[in-house]
Amino acid sequence: MATSPLLEGKRLLLTGVITRKSIAFAVAEEAQRAGAEVVLTGFGRTRRMTERAAARLPETADVLELDVNDESDLAAVAADLDSRWGSLDGVLHAIAYAPADALGGQFLHTPAESAIEAFRTSAYSLQALGRHLAPLLERDGGGGIVGLDFDASVAWPVYDWMGVAKAALESTARYLARDLGPRGIRVNLLSAGPIETAAAGGIPGFDELAGAWQRGAPLGWDQSDPTPVARAVCFLLSDWAAAISGEVLHADGGFHALGAAGLGAAAKDRAEEPEPESEPEPAISASTN
Repeated sequence: MATSPLLEGKRLLLTGVITRKSIAFAVAEEAQRAGAEVVLTGFGRTRRMTERAAARLPETADVLELDVNDESDLAAVAADLDSRWGSLDGVLHAIAYAPADALGGQFLHTPAESAIEAFRTSAYSLQALGRHLAPLLERDGGGGIVGLDFDASVAWPVYDWMGVAKAALESTARYLARDLGPRGIRVNLLSAGPIETAAAGGIPGFDELAGAWQRGAPLGWDQSDPTPVARAVCFLLSDWAAAISGEVLHADGGFHALGAAGLGAAAKDRAEEPEPESEPEPAISASTN
């Protein structure tokens, strides 16, 4: 089945698959095509959705129950993978959540408990996942943890406490890279542009944000296609990224490099404009006096 040797023989745990539109589903699809064996996780009522999505992969994947805020669930997943494979090569952290009152322009009115919930589920969970799975990742000489991110270097409209949680995720990844590196475990983040997913539907103003990407990304941006993001994740999970850790890799069409939204599109439009025709200048002859 494999069309590329990039992940041949790798064993991966992938969180965050809810539907076929999930970025994590695209990662699972590309990883299997690259030769990996994958197991997915699901949670609560959405686990049935994950199982339906898993059946649509090139090879149907098993789905384990995982509430990333539940230590007993984390321990059970680690035990299952230990008995199933004995070791692990890679983990995708594609988990984020913020209560409704922590999004949509309500930053100044968000109660502490909602901000804490966003932090715990979206950022602290990376440490929890890494802590429980590190013994499996180091068993065969090391592996990689990759988390899905959204650029936290600036303040975005309506993103509010989820943006704060993503900033915490980036810092968490750096500290994990520091502490797990001596055990041969790489920790990186993939900062993607906006993609139409079930989670995105819960973010007020998402269409406005995605529109800014379409107008401003120098390489262009297709919010309906997670494949370029998924392939970048697969690269970070592969041996080709063996010397990369503590990094935030952007797969966003180049949008993060701009000084202001829309300037990239304007520059691209100017570059595509034909040169204006001009009147030929009169010939000037040189003479020697």
